Amino acid sequence: QYDSLASSGSVFGSLITYEDFVWGCETARSRAFSGAYSGSAFNPIPYATVAALVAVYLGLGLGTVEQAANGAALVVCGSILKDFVFPKLLKVQKYVICPLIDMANHVGVGASGNVAFEYFADGFSLSVLEPGVSQGSEMFIQYGPRNNDQLLQYYGFVETNNVHDVYILPPLREWDIAALEEACGRKVGPGRLEKLDRAGLLGRSSDIDSSISGNTEAANDIGGVVLTRASGIDPAVIQALRALVSSDQEWEDAGEAIGNFAAEVSPENERAARLAVRRAMELELESKPTNMDEDKGLLKVLESRNGVDVEEILTVRYRLEKKKLLQEAIGNMR
Repeated sequence: QYDSLASSGSVFGSLITYEDFVWGCETARSRAFSGAYSGSAFNPIPYATVAALVAVYLGLGLGTVEQAANGAALVVCGSILKDFVFPKLLKVQKYVICPLIDMANHVGVGASGNVAFEYFADGFSLSVLEPGVSQGSEMFIQYGPRNNDQLLQYYGFVETNNVHDVYILPPLREWDIAALEEACGRKVGPGRLEKLDRAGLLGRSSDIDSSISGNTEAANDIGGVVLTRASGIDPAVIQALRALVSSDQEWEDAGEAIGNFAAEVSPENERAARLAVRRAMELELESKPTNMDEDKGLLKVLESRNGVDVEEILTVRYRLEKKKLLQEAIGNMR
């Protein structure tokens, strides 16, 4: 985009360097915010004008009170439609950068401040939420349900124990089936994988060029298994594994239909599916070059040193948070 602007024949390239352009984009991306209201501020001029016209209209006897009221109501309704109704219907989204307010830091849960647009004052406010903020303490707001991937990429920090954090496991087609069979004590019967593939539950191979997809910017372009701290493993994956590890009798009773495994089919099948998921997550955690204790030790050393590159600290903190999320999920899948 910079090259396109710089080569357009304008003075853009001579006034703004590439470094300045990147800084501006990153500032706008990390500091700009939007809200539920996307209309304009209160403008008293139309209402004052209508009041004056109504007074003149009635004073000169040009019409009845009802006619004047109809005209005034039309203006009021038009203003309401312009500011409140049409922006909602058209899904208009406005972003602003507001000094001071954009300095407020983020917290995933327990924000002590709230940002709002003041319609009549034509400005933004940062107000304290109950039970308030003690003197000398920092006021936090919430940037939205951001996972650590988003926070690190767009804001340059990692939140500890982020309730909105996400981990993307490899797609089901890349899971070690033999290891899953050993963990759950069941064999994957014929026809299961083919049915899951046709249902789109196996994801895409990571060897496939992502440019084939229409969305090369997607964080989960190959259909990896989504794990969240808030809700755990994707329910569709549990459904797929119920079908995958089903016995011949369970498979037959379900009519060999993946959709019939959306709910628990038997305690034995449910246990096998959960054991399979648990083993897949254990293998993912074991595949990392370092373990959690090593990362904690390294992070402690880096944070105690002077002159350490902040990117190095963030890298260790980020991968530690992802491993913690995996470990929690493994503990929950018993």
